[in-house]
Amino acid sequence: MRNLFHADTFKENQVHTFNPQSWLQVERGKVSKFSSHSPASIESLIKVAEPPVLPFFKPVDYVEVLAQIHEELESCLPHEKAEVYLLQFQVFRGLGEVKLLQRSLRSAWETASTVYEKLIFGAWLKYEKKGEEPISDLLASCGKCSQEFRILGVAPEIPLQDSEVMSACNLGKIEPTNVVYFRVREEYIACDRQKIADLSPPFNTMLNGCFTESIQEVIDMSENNISPIGMRAICNFSLLGSLNELLSLDILLEILIFANKFCCEKLKVACDRKLASLVSSRQDAVDLMECALEENSPVLAASCLQFFLRDLPDCINDEQVVRIFSTANKQQRFIMAGHASFSLYCLLSEVSMNANPKSEVTASFLEKLVVSAVNSRQKQIAFHQLACVRLLRKEYDEAERLFGAAVAAGHVYSVAGLARVACFKGDKRSSYEKLSSVISSYNPLGWMYMERSLYADGDRKWEDLDKATELDPTLLYPYMFRASFLMRKQSAEAALMEINRVLGFKLALECLELRFCFYLALEDYRAALRDVQAILTLSPDYRMFEGRVASSQMRTLVQEHVEQWTTADCWLQLYERWSAVDDIGSLSVIYQMLEATDAAKGVLYFRQSLLLLRLNCPEAAMRSLQLARQHAASEHDRLVYEGWILYDTGHCEEGLRKAEESISIQRSFEAFFLKAYALADSSPDPSCSATVISLLEDALRCPSDRLRKGQALNNLGSVYVDCGKLDLAADCYISALKIQHTRAHQGLARVHFLKNNRTSAYEEMTKLIEKARNTASAYEKRSEYCDRELTKADLQMVTKLDPLRVYPYRYRAAVLMDSHKEVEAIAELTRAIAFKADLHLLHLRAAFHEHIGDVAGALRDCRAALSVDPNHQEMLELHNRVNSQEP
Repeated sequence: MRNLFHADTFKENQVHTFNPQSWLQVERGKVSKFSSHSPASIESLIKVAEPPVLPFFKPVDYVEVLAQIHEELESCLPHEKAEVYLLQFQVFRGLGEVKLLQRSLRSAWETASTVYEKLIFGAWLKYEKKGEEPISDLLASCGKCSQEFRILGVAPEIPLQDSEVMSACNLGKIEPTNVVYFRVREEYIACDRQKIADLSPPFNTMLNGCFTESIQEVIDMSENNISPIGMRAICNFSLLGSLNELLSLDILLEILIFANKFCCEKLKVACDRKLASLVSSRQDAVDLMECALEENSPVLAASCLQFFLRDLPDCINDEQVVRIFSTANKQQRFIMAGHASFSLYCLLSEVSMNANPKSEVTASFLEKLVVSAVNSRQKQIAFHQLACVRLLRKEYDEAERLFGAAVAAGHVYSVAGLARVACFKGDKRSSYEKLSSVISSYNPLGWMYMERSLYADGDRKWEDLDKATELDPTLLYPYMFRASFLMRKQSAEAALMEINRVLGFKLALECLELRFCFYLALEDYRAALRDVQAILTLSPDYRMFEGRVASSQMRTLVQEHVEQWTTADCWLQLYERWSAVDDIGSLSVIYQMLEATDAAKGVLYFRQSLLLLRLNCPEAAMRSLQLARQHAASEHDRLVYEGWILYDTGHCEEGLRKAEESISIQRSFEAFFLKAYALADSSPDPSCSATVISLLEDALRCPSDRLRKGQALNNLGSVYVDCGKLDLAADCYISALKIQHTRAHQGLARVHFLKNNRTSAYEEMTKLIEKARNTASAYEKRSEYCDRELTKADLQMVTKLDPLRVYPYRYRAAVLMDSHKEVEAIAELTRAIAFKADLHLLHLRAAFHEHIGDVAGALRDCRAALSVDPNHQEMLELHNRVNSQEP
């Protein structure tokens, strides 16, 4: 979920209440030293809450589950695919793989076989991309549109059955010899007796059977809640097979109810579709959904559903909408969503959990999810999510029952919830034993040890936390606990080293917040200001100290204790940090510049977006790009920012056109740079290199600052290298280094290597390592320019600095395989696969399994890898080869 469950709800005893003013007096000089604060006060500042039990589907062996999903997608019927992709989405959600889960959602939408699935998954995609509406507008301006954002014509998506269509031979005029009059109030409506009889079996029996109406010329219909206009419309329908276009909503509702009462199926279908076409807003949908459910009108219900889902997340604040979804029984859910009821309530539950996981609305949606679950995997998801919400609401007995049901259905991770409940009930020993049982029964994972550490003391606690980090270095809580413990012991340097370990590869807000607190306690206000400004850049609405204090408020308080920089100071600081590859520091300076000036905001937001992309924060980067567009100083600047928005969302050709349009208005560095970048990416033709070189040279002839010129020189050097022009490339890299573009050391090292000078290449990368603040990628690159022992040492350092980089694991595994240590080689890959769903790791392990004759293992890894990238050519070839070997 976007804003994961707040961990404070799992901690019953809040020891201290934090008061920021106690640490930050507004007048300078009134803040006491770190050592003079009481231990209780320090505790309140750096307290780390227990990690939440995450409301995600987390199978013990996600590789096996992904392999099963791929196998099911290959063999299942077309109408079953969307549901399988939804399960794949849930696996990737549990792994935190945002791009992959969005791709799974798109696949579910593309393979949807019913209008309900199209509506649900289209709305879900739109919700996942809710910050990208401007992109839809930009695409529309380029003659393209995002199909998932459009309103779907519901009626054409639900085909008519033959029995629902009026036969042409039954249509025509009223036969004079066959007239029957229906009296409604004081009016008489002439109808053709046989045509009315043909509308339904009840009418046929009434008009042609043994009832008295069969011999009457006038039949009184006044007691059937139909108006004269409605009855006349029914008569016309019996003759023409269609409803008058001018009928009002009230009359159509009358006719629908009448058609249901007298079992006039064709009339009901026509009325259902006509009413569906009249829904144009959420309020229309609210007004008509109740009728649709009561009268079993699926087309109208689907049309109403569309307008509810289009308004997510706002519509879940509408009590009428919530009541419709929360009170729907099984039959009504089928009318509303067909066989996609589980998918619908998955979506509604996620939206509601993101808004307020403790709310009655969230609980009611999850209850519907539970009753909509059909198979064991769906039950695992539904029981676990509802249990997490009950736990948040401190409804411990119900939470225990639901976690138990999830475990019984096969969801081992739910044991973490059972342990948490047992602890809250005072049985800490039982909690420890539950996790110990899981550890001994399955291949241990990091979360198992992290959870068990919550119920251990002393050395056992530390051992479990260290084991958790060893097995899954992406878990934040162990780093945060160790760092806060060290800080409480006044080992500030060790505490900062520990929290910096994780911030070196994962820019987590809660870790930045903790480091901010450390600097606050140490009275290093400049560093504290840096971190809080980085937090505000990543998440402007972020609230610190368990949601009690706005980050912006903390920034205001800290700023009072820091000497203010002038604009010139800020630019100097930005150059210094950019050159030192200090991305967090650069973000902070740009934030400060944005707050201090109204001038050149477009340029600053653009620089901010570049840094955020480098830090792997695509959502925040897109937000900054949109702000750059909004604050563009000129038309040609705006076009450049629009081009980058399009390029970064996969619309390369459209981005290229925006660059050309900008150049036609004014030649500028950024327009030429964008065109060169987009062209190099969009054209596989090697001959386009000359054009890219020309564009980058044009860019360098335009005015710009050294930060961007350094990047252009670096890119130009890379193109020259690809063209084999090594001397020209070296000139570019040296020029970039002269203006402090530190990353150019890497390009120059490559040139030395290609000139067969490994020693110089190694030395060049060493210079980068010495200058850069973030060095994992530099160590990885340097490892290519030295002997095996130094390579192993460098790659070991890479894994220490950034355990998410996969090349070191692959290299070590390959070395082990070359040494005929097959078991150890596979174990090395398995270690990384446990916490990172990476195609290359799975591919290599599949090849190793094939090499040692483990066909089942190879096939499993191939299928899991194809879940990660279904179109990877080498993976498809290996899969086909291994599949042919399966007995």
